[in-house]
Amino acid sequence: MRVVLVIGFSVLCLFLVSLSFYAETPERTTSAPDGVEIAFTTDGIGEPAIVFVHGWSCDRTYWDGQMAFLRDRFQVVAVDLAGHGESGLNREEWTVEAFGADVAAVVEKLGLEKVVLVGHSMGGAVDIEAARLIPGRVIGLIGVDTYHDMENAAPEAQRDAFLAAFEADFKSSVEGFVRMMFPAGADSTLVDKIAADMSSAPKEPAIGAMRSVLSYNPSRKLEGLDIPVYAINADLWPTNVEAGQRQAASFEVKLMPGLGHFVMLEDPDQFNALLSETIGEITAR
Repeated sequence: MRVVLVIGFSVLCLFLVSLSFYAETPERTTSAPDGVEIAFTTDGIGEPAIVFVHGWSCDRTYWDGQMAFLRDRFQVVAVDLAGHGESGLNREEWTVEAFGADVAAVVEKLGLEKVVLVGHSMGGAVDIEAARLIPGRVIGLIGVDTYHDMENAAPEAQRDAFLAAFEADFKSSVEGFVRMMFPAGADSTLVDKIAADMSSAPKEPAIGAMRSVLSYNPSRKLEGLDIPVYAINADLWPTNVEAGQRQAASFEVKLMPGLGHFVMLEDPDQFNALLSETIGEITAR
């Protein structure tokens, strides 16, 4: 009888532990306003929450190194935008504004009240749109090799020519495009990996997203938000600091010389140190 009671008690304990585990496991998907399922990963505890948004034709795994680095101090969240990673493909228009709504939906799903948005490349523009949708919750924006010119979009003729190449031969065009985003002497293994990954992205969302981001003009988008804006950029392309400061008086750039577009992957230790420093500056305000 005693053995039966011990076994029964052990089973009950396991059952209660399993209930506790599932109760504490964070949600991994939510719905965007247009019904598209948005996948995300979250870990850690603490404020502000750090929400990572990937770039064009990438996914949330590009932030794995930063998620691991910060999860002991903050709640960290990495989002797959619609049409990317594990998120849904059932969207009619792939726009920066719609991607911003994806991020806002995740923030609302998790009930985050104090957020720093970190966006790589296209993710920088997406974060601006997300911040506009959830005013009062975002305490800072950190762009990663983005915000190079906060006042201009690409000319229409240039956009059309660029997109025509993607339409004609998506895979080869994307591979060539990715390789141009690294300096000479970059880690060839990393370059090959990213080129292969991005060139295998779904074509329709990729072209729609590229069309939107090339025509996106951040000018006046930050009006009324009154939040600090930073960029952690490579020096492969110039950053127009004056234009950024006209759009956000607090705009500040931190350079990582000698690197390419994927600074968080090319030199994660240096990048993580700058990211941690920047989060500290935002929270100290």
